[in-house]
Amino acid sequence: MAKPVLLSVDDDRDVLRAIERDLRSQYGADYRVIGSDSPEAALDLLKQLKLRNDSVALMLADQRMPNMDGVGFLQEGMRIFPDAKRALLTAYADTSAAITAINQANINYFFLKPWDPPTEHLYPQLDDLLDDWKASYHPAFQGIRVLGTRWSPRSYELRDFLARNRVPYQWIDVEQSANDPETVRLLEALGPEASNLPVVLFPDGTRLLESVPAEVAQKVGLRTRAQTDFYDLAIVGGGPAGLAAAVYGASEGLNTVIVEREAPGGQAGMSSRIENYLGFPNGLSGGDLARRAVVQAKRFGVEILAPQEAMSVRTEGSYRILKLADGSEISCHALMIASGVQWRRLEAPGIDRLQGAGVYYGGGTTEALSCQGESVYVVGGANSAGQAAMNFSKYADRVVMLIRGGSLSSTMSQYLIDQIKATPNIQIWSNASVAEVHGETHLEEVSVLCSDTGKVERVPASSMFIFIGALPRTDWLSDVVERDDRGFVLTGPDLMHDGKHPKGWSLDRDPYLLETNVPGIFAVGDVRHGSVKRVASGVGEGSVAVQFIHQYLSKV
Repeated sequence: MAKPVLLSVDDDRDVLRAIERDLRSQYGADYRVIGSDSPEAALDLLKQLKLRNDSVALMLADQRMPNMDGVGFLQEGMRIFPDAKRALLTAYADTSAAITAINQANINYFFLKPWDPPTEHLYPQLDDLLDDWKASYHPAFQGIRVLGTRWSPRSYELRDFLARNRVPYQWIDVEQSANDPETVRLLEALGPEASNLPVVLFPDGTRLLESVPAEVAQKVGLRTRAQTDFYDLAIVGGGPAGLAAAVYGASEGLNTVIVEREAPGGQAGMSSRIENYLGFPNGLSGGDLARRAVVQAKRFGVEILAPQEAMSVRTEGSYRILKLADGSEISCHALMIASGVQWRRLEAPGIDRLQGAGVYYGGGTTEALSCQGESVYVVGGANSAGQAAMNFSKYADRVVMLIRGGSLSSTMSQYLIDQIKATPNIQIWSNASVAEVHGETHLEEVSVLCSDTGKVERVPASSMFIFIGALPRTDWLSDVVERDDRGFVLTGPDLMHDGKHPKGWSLDRDPYLLETNVPGIFAVGDVRHGSVKRVASGVGEGSVAVQFIHQYLSKV
């Protein structure tokens, strides 16, 4: 954590060096001493310190300086750091001005030049000032700060990206905090750049304007480029199946890389609570599961590229070659497709226009706190929707689940149904679907079609979260890997037709259980045709597939 700052300002450089020397000698262990020979430059420095979220404990300024005297500087500095202690350095002839400054300009103290010896004429008084400052000092957040607005899709995308990649950050909604003095001072320090939202401020003082996840990823050190161009095993997708395969593969000596489009954890990583995962009787969040798995994978040397996307694949002899979104390529002997699925789009007027501004796909964990006292609609009746509803019920005034069927019994685990029934602010609206959403800059109302009556009811809503089934993103595999009519990857026995090998199969054996029509390319988890859509199942497939990969590699 950065030390609080003691700032001294004097246009006489000899005096400035002397006061810096004495300040460092007495307070250097607990404070950073910074000097400036210009009040204008010192004000610019204070703005930079504000943007870095640093703390200023003391501003000590000479009274007689050209263009701006010490009192003028301290008054301007007080607007930026109002809690900092303020003191003047004065000559004997300026004592009347110093006394007036104390009485009228909120200056805390004045020191006469020269102050020798400092043990009598400087340190005792500064000790009192700094002790008083420390009594009410609360260390500022030391990390990334994101400035934006709640209903901005780009702000939501950025916050969701940081949260899913477990990058600590502080969210500042400049509209909701418009009357907060600290936010006002921060925006003033930004100046005209404050209009380029979302703005990301970093602890080193740098900032990104109109930020996008890829820029932030590079700045915070998330790896998007491979360290080498060849791996024993390359895995596309960092959900439970991909992470399990990486852990088992790397622990058994395979040089392994994961290519993840968004953040490790996949859809499971967005789940607010997983109650039925073996070994966790009290349940755990998807984020916790992903975090544990990532730590485990990295411990075995797995390289994780995120955010990074696979764009195409080709084969050259025994090599399987991935082309990535940045134009780079990775070659490997064994390739695993574990890219999971994405939420199916809801087709209704207004959905696309308001996405990220009240309409969201998936868990929306970053939005839960913002829903306090509001009405939230959850569209869908499977476990993911139920878990989200339970999470939002802790914050929202009312959570309404819109389900197409007459009940949850055919789509949701019984333990979740029981929890939902026992939660008084969750309501089930059965035989219902979204007909339209309304709002100018953000979601304000939802039109709900009741299939049993044929009537459409328009209701107020601030947020809507959509969980209506999922489809794979596998277009990049076209013309190489066989898929079913919905895009799920075919493996093992599903490739065999009348006992015949798939077209182009070159080996004298049948495809392994989790192997595609291309030898050495495997598919596991939700992206695979016929898979069981459960976290435990994905983990099991990822670990089992490694054994087939070893068998394949032994003959390459």
